[in-house]
Amino acid sequence: QVPLVESGGGLVQTGGSLRLSCAASGRTFSAYAMAWFRQAPGKDREFVAAIAGNGGRTNYADTVKGRFTISRDNLENTVYLQMNSLSFEDTAVYFCAAGPIGIGDSSSSKLYIHWGQGTQVTVSS
Repeated sequence: QVPLVESGGGLVQTGGSLRLSCAASGRTFSAYAMAWFRQAPGKDREFVAAIAGNGGRTNYADTVKGRFTISRDNLENTVYLQMNSLSFEDTAVYFCAAGPIGIGDSSSSKLYIHWGQGTQVTVSS
């Protein structure tokens, strides 16, 4: 198991920014591909962004491309999601996920085997 703990969620106005963090336990953080997914009320969980183990490749959902940035610090065992120009449609619970390094920057939730509990992001108009 790789315990994952998200933080940084909260309430923000439209157009604002938030930075989510996901801290992982263990000494092999760099051996995991990391990703963020989100789930809005009444909707399925959807892919947001992913980053390969060495941080060399990233992948974004079209809905967040140009506004969100995923990054990781393998010395701090932490992955980040910088979210700018937030809109109401970004309101959701955001989940951090870890998967085998071989999946690269995959957007498929089925390939990620460790999940955090989620952090709520609410964007108000």
